[in-house]
Amino acid sequence: MASNVPEDDHWTLWWNARIAAMEALLGKSDDIVGHAPVPFDLGADIGGAADIVFFRGHVNGVIAATSELIGNNEQLPNDQGNYELAIGHRADDEWGPRIISQLAHYTLQAALNPGETMEIGPATPDGSTIAAFLFCDYGRFQVLGRNAGLLLCIGITSKELSFCRAGKRTRVELALKSAGVYPFTDLNRDSTV
Repeated sequence: MASNVPEDDHWTLWWNARIAAMEALLGKSDDIVGHAPVPFDLGADIGGAADIVFFRGHVNGVIAATSELIGNNEQLPNDQGNYELAIGHRADDEWGPRIISQLAHYTLQAALNPGETMEIGPATPDGSTIAAFLFCDYGRFQVLGRNAGLLLCIGITSKELSFCRAGKRTRVELALKSAGVYPFTDLNRDSTV
């Protein structure tokens, strides 16, 4: 990117390009964006979080995705390249979008790759059966010549996490799909394995 591009134009260029790439995969996004109270660029230390874009026409539910990471040179690329985080819910839910909005800063410190897991038990609502995220490759595309993708964060149970850690991640993904869970994070459900 040319260094003589004004900062506002640079931000707008990347915003529009990443939204267009995600819309090619997920369909039209909502007109309303979930803006973080503290902007992402101000940092996690003071509560900065990623803006969230919502897609309601892709599945019978809602896919929420961050929209601050593709084009951010501070992000550590994963197997997809530069990537945004996504989460699916069967209906409007504040928990999932909030958690990926906050998790976005972690991608500046470590790459999250498809097939990996992350324990999140303490961050889930009381009574939830979800113990971790399983990260899944939800789509790959190009944004302004850069390899990019959408990394789905799907909530899994303790038992499903144990299977993943035992080298049976593919079995867990197939079970989630067969049970009609994938691509949704259902906070209160039985294990599929």
